[in-house]
Amino acid sequence: MLLNNNVTEFILLGLTQEPVKRKLKFFLLFYLGTLLGNLLIIFTIKTSWALGSPMYYLSLSDTCFSTSIAPRDALLKNSTISFSECMIQVFSFHFFGCLEFILILMAVDSYLAICKPLHYMSLMSWRVCSVLEAIAWVGACVHSSVQIFLTLSLPFCGHNVIDHYFCDLQPLLKLACTDTYVISLLLVSNSGAICTVSFVILMFSYIVILYSLRNHSAEGRKKALCTCISHIIVVVLFFGPCIFIYTRPATTFPTDKMIAVFYTIGTLLINPLIYTLRNAEVKNAMRKLWSKKLISDDQR
Repeated sequence: MLLNNNVTEFILLGLTQEPVKRKLKFFLLFYLGTLLGNLLIIFTIKTSWALGSPMYYLSLSDTCFSTSIAPRDALLKNSTISFSECMIQVFSFHFFGCLEFILILMAVDSYLAICKPLHYMSLMSWRVCSVLEAIAWVGACVHSSVQIFLTLSLPFCGHNVIDHYFCDLQPLLKLACTDTYVISLLLVSNSGAICTVSFVILMFSYIVILYSLRNHSAEGRKKALCTCISHIIVVVLFFGPCIFIYTRPATTFPTDKMIAVFYTIGTLLINPLIYTLRNAEVKNAMRKLWSKKLISDDQR
């Protein structure tokens, strides 16, 4: 398939046409915040066996996801990307993005913890969590492989300027030297369906959780309600833009790049704050780690 393409590299226009220094500060601030927050969570969970693995995989996938789509023109000062690098970015972007399926696992975990506390340990055993996580990884691999197959089936023979800050199938469809109607339908049926179904499942699970809170105490309702609302905000910020981008035909709008910022930069930045740093178990584990560090420093 690569032999049919005359294009060996693409030029990414980036998010805006602002000076490089201004973009560099903006993206470095958000990227480093995402990176440090998730690495802190990963380190905490790895050193505390009491914490569950879904949060670990969410932080790991967010770290890889943000790194895979880091704007080259701002961070590397190079807007050119080779064809092979572009294909790798398409694969990694959809692979780690699809790992957000773990949000569904975390919603199920929250439901069982709130609604079935007496049966939580038996229902969410280590084996069950491992199977669900394996399904998420396999599903992400299958999804991203489909994206690569669709991308490699496109012939590129002239225009190579991508009006975006990372490689994705939607902007690449505009550069193809062929009719992309069928491929755009496959894109909607694949990425669009995954985003929509995941969003519906997550929203339904949180509605069930909120409905079940009527039988809890006022303090318990307040705590669970605060947690659920913050989770719903993250779900809407991530899946809302994804549904807008991937559930329509192969047409692009000037606002697409700014909308993409919400689920590629904004959501990844607040995920550690909402899903982990607001978790009492994670905060307690961090305090213990910090206390151990202070004690070890004093002993020296």
